[in-house]
Amino acid sequence: MSLIDAPSGLTDAQYDAAIQATLARIESTVDKWLEDDVIDIDTARSGGMLTLTLPNRSQLIVNAQPPLQELWLAARRGGFHFKLDAQGRWLDTRGGDEFFALLSGCASEQGKPGLVF
Repeated sequence: MSLIDAPSGLTDAQYDAAIQATLARIESTVDKWLEDDVIDIDTARSGGMLTLTLPNRSQLIVNAQPPLQELWLAARRGGFHFKLDAQGRWLDTRGGDEFFALLSGCASEQGKPGLVF
């Protein structure tokens, strides 16, 4: 059984570390894009929520959900819920898509083609 199927596969500390690493990876990628003049994305972080505002004013919202040990993504394409699997990947609870692949697709659709987190 993978962590995605387990009712409480992570300790709170493990979940928090995974969330912090995920949000830091997103922020680091956006900072690099800004430095390299790839795209101008504004970021705003409040606790476990990170809002990315793209040049056309559309948003991608990444939000930690500690009670469920999930990571949520809101985009024009829809809302998605992710759980961490045994390999350390955030996988969509419905479709099985990997978080960073889906985030990259949504960012490319809403911002600029070819954006990869």
